[in-house]
Amino acid sequence: MKFHIQNFGCRATQADGAALAAALEAHGFQAARGCAEADLVILNTCTVTSSADQDVRQSVRRLRRENPTAKIVLTGCYAQRAPQEAAALPGVGLVVGNTHKMQIPELVLAEPASCDSRIFVGDIFAEQSLAPAPVLEASEDRTRPNLKIQDGCNNRCSFCIIPSVRGRSRSAPPDQVVAQVRELAGRYREIVLSGVNLGRWGREAGIRMRLAGLLQRLLDETPVERLRLSSVEPMDFSDGLLELMASTPRIAKHVHAPLQSGSDAVLRRMRRWYRARHYAERIRRARALMPEAAIGADVMVGFPGETEADFEQTRALIESLPFTYLHVFTYSARPGTPAAEMPDQVPVAERKRRNRILRELAAAKNLAFRQSMVGRRLSAVTIEDGRLALSTNYLKIELEQPCPPNRLVEVEIKRVTQGGLAGRVIL
Repeated sequence: MKFHIQNFGCRATQADGAALAAALEAHGFQAARGCAEADLVILNTCTVTSSADQDVRQSVRRLRRENPTAKIVLTGCYAQRAPQEAAALPGVGLVVGNTHKMQIPELVLAEPASCDSRIFVGDIFAEQSLAPAPVLEASEDRTRPNLKIQDGCNNRCSFCIIPSVRGRSRSAPPDQVVAQVRELAGRYREIVLSGVNLGRWGREAGIRMRLAGLLQRLLDETPVERLRLSSVEPMDFSDGLLELMASTPRIAKHVHAPLQSGSDAVLRRMRRWYRARHYAERIRRARALMPEAAIGADVMVGFPGETEADFEQTRALIESLPFTYLHVFTYSARPGTPAAEMPDQVPVAERKRRNRILRELAAAKNLAFRQSMVGRRLSAVTIEDGRLALSTNYLKIELEQPCPPNRLVEVEIKRVTQGGLAGRVIL
């Protein structure tokens, strides 16, 4: 049976999809080149916003048109949150929550010809540990494997559904992480460490170190050439972590810290555990230690009760800080979250207007950052077909001459392109 996995959403979901692919192959399934030639299509879903849910539903409809004989399995966060709704989608044969995701090969083989919807969703809060995932081949550009070392979240932000579909925070044991990175480092130049709340790695009983300590072990005990951190909560960017990142070229100069709002009043209603001044101090500290680092954030507009003054505080804070990119989200009510029941919901048209303003501000900051790189030399890993590279500070570079993928190179930046940079490999 040939299979294809379509991943939606965050890096943690992508890592889960890669682990699932390895499990399927271990059970004798063969990877298809795409949905059209697959006997089994697994949609590994996201549910962070209503638009994420809609993307999944549209994909199911499109898949039924393009490959009507394929068996469709829905798994991931949407399946965990709304299993009955997912099972009601025409053509869906299996709905498998995050609790049972790695059992998909056995579930499919148990009744491979069935077209009747079946649901396998358990209590995500009963999960006490992070199941060990196999060391995997890199997906997508095939040069930057994504290793999930943490799952779940103990925060209870009022807008967020993720803790209810991912469960409590759980960390991969440090020895396991070291072993996996050591194996991957023999094949890849850059490894991305990811998690649902990565900065909370190691907070459970029995682990006697924090994320910075784990990174130091990886530097000391493996030959990895470059580690990159995915999103880390702002107050988890401790001085020790930032100083370690600044001290070595083996950790990418890339800080991604969710902001959500620059208004303290909104942050309180969101149940975020920092205030705007705390966030700004962490970002300025990162910039002082790493003058050329990529600095990004997630920002939400239109949260219930967000006034024009609140929005202006967010806009002004963003303008004052050295961001190089932003992910701007329009608030979307998630059923079951406290924010969905809050009064003073912001009109949709106003949410979209605020989104547009911040996107334009982010684009201007990103352009200025890219322009400042012209004439400099940046360390980068070659990706895809070798015509592109990704710099340590998270900029896409078009290469004047193709270079084999999966190489760590020095690139002299010649000019700014529409969405990135262009340059030539010098080392």
